[in-house]
Amino acid sequence: MISRSEALNLLNSYIKDKRLLKHCLAVEAIMRRLAEKLNEEIELWGLTGLLHDIDYEVVSGDMSKHGLEVVNIVKNKLPSSALEAIKSHNERLGVISNSKISKALRAADHLSGLIIATALVMPNKKLSEVTVKSLMKKFKQKDFASGINRLRIQTCIEIGLTLEEFLEIGLEALQKIHLDLEL
Repeated sequence: MISRSEALNLLNSYIKDKRLLKHCLAVEAIMRRLAEKLNEEIELWGLTGLLHDIDYEVVSGDMSKHGLEVVNIVKNKLPSSALEAIKSHNERLGVISNSKISKALRAADHLSGLIIATALVMPNKKLSEVTVKSLMKKFKQKDFASGINRLRIQTCIEIGLTLEEFLEIGLEALQKIHLDLEL
């Protein structure tokens, strides 16, 4: 399996958009924290989160291809469970995976967006200002960050977490990397 350092170098060679890079770091952080809480393989889950969007610029945002090109990019660098999770995180591909890592990635992908969007509307635009209570409030506001799929976030129950637990895990994870996220 690829090391985190190698994965970061690979990611930086494929993704130039700073916002997308931060998104990948955010999903990685959430996936690592989830793996820790759920007693799963921390490195595997983290790398899956880190590399899940590595093909986004290659396919120019074409969602009918997003996730498929990852297999070519990281061939023999990640186990099949990670590749399956990455392919299944894009629901438009129709790849269905019910593995715990796949469910976690789909939920974490959208949770990262909710947390970051919430931080950006705080007075100082800092993750330190975000609370689980403020996340719950924004989660319930359907017009807030409307591109975030709340049903995807709620699938956290399928990996054994309540919504509140999941929000807390995600928030803690992103607060730990706030400098990388510049939030």
